[in-house]
Amino acid sequence: MNKKQRALFILNYLEKLYPNTPIPLKHNNKFELLVAVLLSAQCTDKRVNKVTPLLFKKANNPLKMSKLSEKTIYKIIRPCGLAPKKSNAIKRLSKILMDDYNGEVPKTFSDLETLPGVGHKTASVVMSQGYGIPAFPIDTHIHRLAQRWKFTNGNNVKQTEIDLKRVFPKQKWNKLHLQIIFYGREYCTARGCNGTKCKICKACFPNRKKSIITKKQ
Repeated sequence: MNKKQRALFILNYLEKLYPNTPIPLKHNNKFELLVAVLLSAQCTDKRVNKVTPLLFKKANNPLKMSKLSEKTIYKIIRPCGLAPKKSNAIKRLSKILMDDYNGEVPKTFSDLETLPGVGHKTASVVMSQGYGIPAFPIDTHIHRLAQRWKFTNGNNVKQTEIDLKRVFPKQKWNKLHLQIIFYGREYCTARGCNGTKCKICKACFPNRKKSIITKKQ
């Protein structure tokens, strides 16, 4: 298969495998989503989902969160790792949202990326999952699979995002990035597949014999 054929095969296969793509991080509004995504940096979604109910019970909007002490936030989110930086960022961004955005989560990449603790990936998730605006957030699973499927050289996540956006239709990005994550967690795992074992890898590269060594993000 050439690149276009692989892309079409993967789109169709993942659509059959994952027709529904629930958002992994539990939330009830865009502010909760923003905070949950921030907490997910170097932390599993499962752990974040255990912590956020406790945090959001105390503060589920910027006003309430800005009134919590940084120490209180820290004690709740400590299991997520990097808690000092994350608690500081959550406190500060909540105040900024109140002061500069009328308590609303901004709807542009440029505004989101100025918030403390919010990088391009976090902004992409909020734009995609919160606002439905086409984006292609790149996590470790997507970065790994994009290399195994020969869509990118894997030099960095920024280039991986550019390469995937070139090969897949824009209207598919929001759902597809979740489908790839689900597939990467379930079938094409870091240790369970080396580029030759899962169904997509075998279908797209039937003559591949050597393991694919992927570059980390």
